[in-house]
Amino acid sequence: MLILSLTYIAPLEDADRHMEAHMTWIRTGYDDGIFLASGRKIPRTGGVILARGERSAVEAMCATDPFVIHGIAEYEITEAAFTTVAPGYENLKA
Repeated sequence: MLILSLTYIAPLEDADRHMEAHMTWIRTGYDDGIFLASGRKIPRTGGVILARGERSAVEAMCATDPFVIHGIAEYEITEAAFTTVAPGYENLKA
């Protein structure tokens, strides 16, 4: 499991201008079976995505996010191996 922590490095107005393209990119991640969950950080300083797959492939995918391409945000990627999960979340286990 990969935890993708996205942090804005540009003003929110810039993020808002590229949000539609970013959300298209997010939908592609779900369509490809890579993303399991995603959403905004609170307060709104970026976002978090739960992803699966080879780290190098996910890193390459993150580089294609319009937020990264346009200098809006950067990613920190943490790899985790969940061994215990609540019922219904078995797909998160390593």
